[in-house]
Amino acid sequence: MIQRKYANEEVDVVIVGAGAAGGVLAKELSEAGMSVVILDAGPMRDAQHDFASDELSMQNLGWQETRIVDGSHPLQMGHNNSGRGIGGGTVHFTGVFLRFHESDFQTRTVDGVGEDWPIRYSDLEPYYDKIEREIAVSGPKYFPWGSFHGPYPYPERDPLSPNAYLFQHGCSKLGIESVVAPLAILSAPFEDRPPCINRGFCNQGCMPNAKFSTLIVHIPKAIRAGAEVLADCMVTQITMNNKGLAEGVVFIHDGQTYEQKAKLVILSAFVVENPRLLFNSANAQFPDGLANRSGWVGKGIMPHSSHDVYAIFDQEVRLYKGTPVLATTQHYYATERERGFVRGYTLHAHGVRPVSFAKGISGALEGPIWGQKLRQAVLDYNYYGRVTMVGEVLPNENNRISLTNEKDKQGMPRAKVTFSYGHNDLAMIEHAIESMKSILKAAGGKVHFVIPDTAHLMGGCRMGTNPETSVVNPYGQSHDIPNLYICDASIFVTSGGANPTNTVMALAARTADHLIAKAKRHELDTS
Repeated sequence: MIQRKYANEEVDVVIVGAGAAGGVLAKELSEAGMSVVILDAGPMRDAQHDFASDELSMQNLGWQETRIVDGSHPLQMGHNNSGRGIGGGTVHFTGVFLRFHESDFQTRTVDGVGEDWPIRYSDLEPYYDKIEREIAVSGPKYFPWGSFHGPYPYPERDPLSPNAYLFQHGCSKLGIESVVAPLAILSAPFEDRPPCINRGFCNQGCMPNAKFSTLIVHIPKAIRAGAEVLADCMVTQITMNNKGLAEGVVFIHDGQTYEQKAKLVILSAFVVENPRLLFNSANAQFPDGLANRSGWVGKGIMPHSSHDVYAIFDQEVRLYKGTPVLATTQHYYATERERGFVRGYTLHAHGVRPVSFAKGISGALEGPIWGQKLRQAVLDYNYYGRVTMVGEVLPNENNRISLTNEKDKQGMPRAKVTFSYGHNDLAMIEHAIESMKSILKAAGGKVHFVIPDTAHLMGGCRMGTNPETSVVNPYGQSHDIPNLYICDASIFVTSGGANPTNTVMALAARTADHLIAKAKRHELDTS
């Protein structure tokens, strides 16, 4: 039997998902005096006891339950794009903490593709500032791209990894500006957390707590402010009343079913699970799924293209050394039409651990690497350098989340994730691969492998001002159900060419301010 603080009580807010957005919302709303329950399908972990310097065992930080994939370019689901447990994906992300650029919010106006967001960079700017201060982001004194040029709250990381130095050397020889990456990883002590000691196991959970996650920052603060955090609780349905308002959620814990009533329901369960839950909650009033009058629930999902290029060097590089991403460039971020595509991408010097290296190169674009060739490559692991792209993928309504007839152990239909690249996406990938090859060659490497990959996920419940073409308004409020909000990467309109976590958290902080203002006007459960 689950021990519950708010059992049989209606709370002000119930939040589904305790990741980047859910953690911020729980902290802000509980500190404002609201009664908050936050539920997550995965466990509550303790960094010192539950994390291990082990690639295989720490795959459990990602969502490992079956998802069906299809499309021309089926996505690999799991550890690389969604978390499972309190803290969500922030527990195992690399800590790269970039802002979107002004043009990312106006792709239709600027480049004639995608759709414009209903908000602008200026709407998020104060929240970018707030989040970066709260978690002491480390970064360069001057960041040369976008609207924010620094300085960051904490100084840039030093020293860098050998792979980062090679990347910067290659960029310099080609006249490409590069900088130390902005990171949600401490370069000096902050609050009760130590600076990074370069263990390099960021993707396996940071045992010393030098890397930010909502597990160690926002969730403890939310609990201290009175929030109830329920782990290992799989939400299966949003309940509705006969007035067309959400009443709360149904969830399963240890095989038993519970209900949490709330004035306000917020979905922060990420790109796949939010549409899945909305579809599974369909009723007579909303036969196509909750919040889906527009038909856009589940549509327009966007990963980032994230191809890797490996080159072998005469000297040891040791890709396991240090924080995975320590150097970056956005030299190719803005549109230059002579390249043959619009929009752009970020390039990272990106470390990798041995198991991921072997798994990656086995699926190289040049053809399957196996047997003696794979063995030799792995024996040469210490001599490889790596560069990774974060490429913008344009929204397409045919890229979508839907339900299958197959059900999981809770009786919920499994999600199907359909994805295919478009022409612009493929042209960008081709250009980025050549750019990465050039950088590695300029640094003295011999290119051996190109690895197709994707990372992150965005879209599926996009924001907008038109209820016919979007799911939520600029604050994440459902157009159809006034007391149902969605707040995480699923409300992105476009994907940008930068890691999304900073933008996810800024959106959550902005939505929290909006809801706090509504609560003061006693409007939480009304339009």
